[in-house]
Amino acid sequence: MGTDERLTAADDAYQRAVFAGDAGGLGAAERGLDALDADAALTRGRLLHARYLARRDTDPGEDPRELPLFERALAGYQASGDTRGEAEALFWIGCVHQVVRGDDATAVPLFERGTELAEAAGDRLTLSYLLRHLGIAAHQEGNLTEARELLERSTRLRRELHFDAGVAANLVGLAYLAHAEGRRADATALLDEGDRLCAAAGAHGIAAHLAQARTNLG
Repeated sequence: MGTDERLTAADDAYQRAVFAGDAGGLGAAERGLDALDADAALTRGRLLHARYLARRDTDPGEDPRELPLFERALAGYQASGDTRGEAEALFWIGCVHQVVRGDDATAVPLFERGTELAEAAGDRLTLSYLLRHLGIAAHQEGNLTEARELLERSTRLRRELHFDAGVAANLVGLAYLAHAEGRRADATALLDEGDRLCAAAGAHGIAAHLAQARTNLG
């Protein structure tokens, strides 16, 4: 793996300051390292979240390192003025509260603020995640129409991005909603499409959720 360009830029700034007497680049170098630290913290937090999802059926306990990593990422993105990164960090902080802690009351305002920032930054992928989880929260509150609209909007974004595994993940929720609204044929069609997308994308984990939904919905 090559050296990150932000580390290279920081080294160049150091060299210029020490040997050429030009300290003008130190501030930009520090902001670059803030962003690098934020990226590393966010990625470490995502790995811990993946571990949580892999073991939660047998060990649903929270890893105390996860939330602080995402909060550190948020602070770093805010310090470096990275709106896109801030939106993503807000999503993951909200995800800990919703998925790990079952606390939608705390998660939803984080998702809503993240949605504003992702829209401003033009980050359609992060926006699709935020809308998906707002839809999950609406579904859990029994607001079926709102949940469907949010999940459908997320799904449109994912189709535009050719994120087939993500589309399939959304189709699980949309199938449950269709069934709850009495649209049984639509629910079956959604699950069938999800199966096709998973097979093409190699998304075996999502395929298992589709199979469970098919069993649950009879």
